[in-house]
Amino acid sequence: MKIKIMLSVFMAVFAFSLTAQQSKNTKVVLITLDGLRWQELFTGADPLLVANKKYVHDTTGLKKLFWKKTAVERRETLLPFVWSKVQEIGQIHGNRNLGSKVNLTNKMWFSYPGYNEILTGKADDERIDSNAKINNPNKTVLEIANSDASYKGKVAAFGSWDVFPYIVNEERSGVPVNAGFESAKGNNLTEREKLLNELQPKVPSPWGTVRFDGFTHYYALETMKKDHPELVYIAYGETDDFAHDGEYDAYLKSAKATDGMIKELWDFTQQDPFYKDNTLFIITTDHGRGTDPLDTWRSHGDEVKNSSEVWMVLFGKGVTSKGEIKTDHQLYTNMIAPTVLKAMNLKIDTQLMKAKPVKL
Repeated sequence: MKIKIMLSVFMAVFAFSLTAQQSKNTKVVLITLDGLRWQELFTGADPLLVANKKYVHDTTGLKKLFWKKTAVERRETLLPFVWSKVQEIGQIHGNRNLGSKVNLTNKMWFSYPGYNEILTGKADDERIDSNAKINNPNKTVLEIANSDASYKGKVAAFGSWDVFPYIVNEERSGVPVNAGFESAKGNNLTEREKLLNELQPKVPSPWGTVRFDGFTHYYALETMKKDHPELVYIAYGETDDFAHDGEYDAYLKSAKATDGMIKELWDFTQQDPFYKDNTLFIITTDHGRGTDPLDTWRSHGDEVKNSSEVWMVLFGKGVTSKGEIKTDHQLYTNMIAPTVLKAMNLKIDTQLMKAKPVKL
């Protein structure tokens, strides 16, 4: 009997020790905003679009919301969290007006190839050349982490676009992906998850393959509160779809709403003991958009000039506070995957990921 009791105590102490050890691991929240241009990130509302009746339903109302005399004022109005808190504690790369450049290495310049590059650390133009629902032959950082004993079952992905289960290769990787119009699953759903499940089918999306970002966001946040995954990927999608629709007003409003969602995620991690002072945030986009001719702001792809121009934001654990980068330098989105792996103390296969991690 005494032996059984001692064994039970030992196992409990061992389990507690393992949990404590895991809690010291750097947590990573990787976020993408589909197709958000660097121009809006760094200069706010575009003067050529904000009052253009071809792209704006209520130009007077939109200008009242977002128009200011200077680019700095406009970007602070559009993305207040990024240009207050994040600029103070993190790094913001990609203002080409200051010589800071971030680019894709894939030559496709649209979504699936962009997400593959971000998540796997390499372009694969031979096999990833469309947005078709084809399982990714490449391993993402999500799969690599989930295959490691330290992170098994501690990885989760959420996306507004219904192609993400294929991009992450949910079937092979074992990483749970809540994307498109999927509901939360499981026997321990929170009250908010139950409400989201009930509400989502009753809120029609204007797009057949993309849900509203609010559902993606709160499914992710509830999982973070409940299960405390150590690597979380959240892919917001509205900005790209509103842009394709030519609705500049909705594009700006969605960007501002997403800024608020990112703030909510950050605030949560800073009050939750599991994540507090131990979480790295990385935010980027899968592709840029056009600027000239003006109507190409709606589009991207290898035929749209400059739509390989993107941006990158980093803040949280391990990030040196540099604010907006104002020096000539070049980053690429294939550097994100090795950055995630390095932060999580996971092995980087340099034969597959030839890019170096971003210097934090």
